[in-house]
Amino acid sequence: MAYATTNPYTGEVLNVFPDATDSQVDQALDDAHNAFLLWKDTPLSQRKVILQRAADLLRERATDYARLLTLEMGKITAEGRAEVEISAGIFEYYANNMETLLAPEALSVAHPNEGKPTLVYEPLGIILAIEPWNFPIYQVARILAPQLAAGNTMLLKHASNVPQSAAAFDQLMLDAGLPDGAFRNLFATRQQVEKIINDPRVHGVALTGSEGAGAIIAAQASRALKKSTMELGGSDAFVVLADAELDKTVNWAVFGRHWNAGQVCVSSKRMIVVDEVYDAFLSRYIEGVAQLKAGDPFDPSTTLAPLSSQAAADEIRGKIREAVAHGATATEVGPKVPSQGAFVQPTILSNLTPDNPAYYWEFFGPVTMIFRAKNEEEAIQIANDSPYGLGGSVFTADPLHGAEVAKRISTGMVFVNHPTSPKADLPFGGIRRSGYGRELTDLGIKEFVNHKLICIVDIDAPFL
Repeated sequence: MAYATTNPYTGEVLNVFPDATDSQVDQALDDAHNAFLLWKDTPLSQRKVILQRAADLLRERATDYARLLTLEMGKITAEGRAEVEISAGIFEYYANNMETLLAPEALSVAHPNEGKPTLVYEPLGIILAIEPWNFPIYQVARILAPQLAAGNTMLLKHASNVPQSAAAFDQLMLDAGLPDGAFRNLFATRQQVEKIINDPRVHGVALTGSEGAGAIIAAQASRALKKSTMELGGSDAFVVLADAELDKTVNWAVFGRHWNAGQVCVSSKRMIVVDEVYDAFLSRYIEGVAQLKAGDPFDPSTTLAPLSSQAAADEIRGKIREAVAHGATATEVGPKVPSQGAFVQPTILSNLTPDNPAYYWEFFGPVTMIFRAKNEEEAIQIANDSPYGLGGSVFTADPLHGAEVAKRISTGMVFVNHPTSPKADLPFGGIRRSGYGRELTDLGIKEFVNHKLICIVDIDAPFL
């Protein structure tokens, strides 16, 4: 596995990093375990200081980190800075709330003789995080902050095309005052990942990535009897009801599909529009997409970035061709994207039917699937006709009715009058082929802890 920084806009290979050696992996496991023995007993007040310092450093160095995100995966500068800020917010959230989230919970009992039960939350040990390239800073913060707050330590295996972002995060945590070994980035091979999972000092694995990678890692974790959490793909429905305010809805649709060049698990990939407003929505949506400007991601005027790699761009184009071969209509939108860089022309796929395999795919790039629904009921049916279940959104002039529709959409998250949006203080996760488990909030901090019952009982023993 080659760890290398390749600029997606210029195609230039900027840096190459060697795979970790087996001895480095062994040392990282030893260091992480030794750090855990100290970190688990570190008072929450001291953990809080370190997490807050990490948040402060992210903000102080936002320009440098954003530049690195642009160099490694092509993210436009404004999106890079936004990613750094939400990452800082995650660390700050846990710094401010860990004491409340981890507070012992007194349980009610049916009878006084059952005693006084209390639920306490204890860390387990080393957690392995396997993270993707599309949000190189945010994805790490999303799992690292809650696990450090809980008292666990962590090893990171990041995507092979963002090695400098991974190394920068390693240094960030040392600079924040985290004990050496409590977090360590490893340029690990697949064989080494399996070795880490099977080490008895490792107590869980969290993966964000593709279905294929998730299936492999989940199987390895299950064989080792280790808990895993999986945040996999998504094909979010963007449901437009007849009373939706079209101008606002279209603006959110263009943004929701094309931010981060469409390389977002929770981007609005399927536009499902009721018949009454379908034509009006589509014409305005085409106009909005056509206004996107593809170009140098360092240029402040650029609003559509290249994809993360030429291979990713080629894969998307191949999937478009296959969708068309099975009966879909592909309409390219807007000015021609530059020939330099890993760009894909914004494309709208229509006339998609369930007998077309593309109907059930996730397009990880600037490709919009659009569906005409006869009415609200059919819109809900189309939204739920997907192997994925990550996020989704409903647009309507009646937010209360939108919430009722949201209840009928089978996903882990549904927003009303806004595309699915990750926030530091909202839980994140999905169902079905979008994975299992949750990150962030109290749900995330308690994924890899021992939910221990302590019960004080003071009654006489029977038969004495």
